[in-house]
Amino acid sequence: MNITMKNFPVSTQGLRMAVVLGFASVALLFATTAQANNLVLNGNFLVNTGNCKVSTNGCATDWGSTGYTFLYTSALSAQTTGYAGVTLWGPSSGGGGSANGLGNSPVGAPFLAMDGDYESGPVTQTISGLTVGQDYQVSFWYAAAQQEGFNGATIQAMNVCLGTSGENYINTGSQPLSGGTNASSNINCAGSGASTGLIDLSSHAFSGWEYYNVDLTANSTTDVLSFLAYGNLQVPPFALLDGVSMTPIPEPATLPLIFTGLMGGLAILKSKKWLKR
Repeated sequence: MNITMKNFPVSTQGLRMAVVLGFASVALLFATTAQANNLVLNGNFLVNTGNCKVSTNGCATDWGSTGYTFLYTSALSAQTTGYAGVTLWGPSSGGGGSANGLGNSPVGAPFLAMDGDYESGPVTQTISGLTVGQDYQVSFWYAAAQQEGFNGATIQAMNVCLGTSGENYINTGSQPLSGGTNASSNINCAGSGASTGLIDLSSHAFSGWEYYNVDLTANSTTDVLSFLAYGNLQVPPFALLDGVSMTPIPEPATLPLIFTGLMGGLAILKSKKWLKR
């Protein structure tokens, strides 16, 4: 069935095309804007000095850590070369390894490995150019693994904070994590925080990579973005991190862009290229 719009016969198929074109243009606009507005530097950790401890100078450019945190150039190097003898269970690790499927994140190598038990401390980057009260979406790939040479099931999670300083645990001897906004009563987050879900990992296992989006609010024009690993004690769990980005969340005022995109699609349909007179 045809319907008439301003004396132009527009088919149902044409209207569908208009909607597709409109939303495609809006999606492209938001994707381009998000990429341009990513406030995190070196979010894929590509600029580094090789397998290293993140607390050392220049290990992962633009990042720092007060914890037992390592950069591994690849999943293979994390199982074989490691750093200072710290390697992860995987198919290529020593003693026959563990066929757990440990591999690089979907964005590729390298990645960070954060010990949630020993010398727990956050991975941090200072973010500038923020708007006070503005919400920002922090996105990242996260996985759970275990240090080679240790046995036993692990429980793991990661907390994210945007605040005046890097987050830390109040009681490092217990490290309970409840999840939710600001994650836990045992975490000092001087700002806005959130937590991943808990991962129950069997001995020598690998969780696989998961993609997370958390919404955090800026408290000042310059805040510290931090990631803090949680893990049960004595059976060293390692939280893996890669592909970090942080972008402003579009305000409701941007909704008219969607209308503009749809109108653009309809305008195309009205052209001689798309409409039969």
